[in-house]
Amino acid sequence: MEKIKPIIEESWKNILKDQFNSDYFFDLKKFLIEEKKKYNIYPPGSSMFSAFDLTPFNNVKVIIIGQDPYHGAGQAHGLCFSVPEGVKNPPSLKNIFKELYNDLRIPPSENGNLENWAMQGVLLLNATLSVRANQAGSHQNKGWEIFTDSVIKTLSEKKTGLVFILWGNYAKAKEKIIDSNKHYVLKAAHPSPFSAYSGFFGCKHFSKTNEILKNSGLQEIDWRLTQ
Repeated sequence: MEKIKPIIEESWKNILKDQFNSDYFFDLKKFLIEEKKKYNIYPPGSSMFSAFDLTPFNNVKVIIIGQDPYHGAGQAHGLCFSVPEGVKNPPSLKNIFKELYNDLRIPPSENGNLENWAMQGVLLLNATLSVRANQAGSHQNKGWEIFTDSVIKTLSEKKTGLVFILWGNYAKAKEKIIDSNKHYVLKAAHPSPFSAYSGFFGCKHFSKTNEILKNSGLQEIDWRLTQ
């Protein structure tokens, strides 16, 4: 089998090399090559591993787990819930900003680019790292989940005191691969308009995360975004 050399930050490349050289990842790469011949795929290949590139392994303090990349043109750029600056904030992100205001009185931002969080140690990890244009869930069960589950397991095994933020049932299902004796797990409803009033609003995960980090002697996250 040929060696697969994805373009990804060096610490992650080393830690995940067995995944990149596994049969399932080889099949996933073939699948993506075929998909790109027939469909528009988001995010662009250069952004597919942005969450890892902006948050090297040793910098990870907090993990927010999403499901799929956004499937609209120009929205997905490799960070869960985030959109590039200048792109209209999707409904879930608007609700995240509402909770941020309710929790820490940080005014909602027109800028939905969460790179500032990522660079402070917040790994913004989607379970699936690609999607067909306008077809939500179209790249599920093709191998990405095996890969991202291995990321979560590796973080759980090799680090201590991480804050895992699980919004919605899909993310909550990942709790079984997290060692809750070593890490902190915060759970709430998904920020989607369909569920935000069922336990997302009022969860105060931003202040709770900072309280955990502070008590651990770590730098708190500055959750503010530029306007």
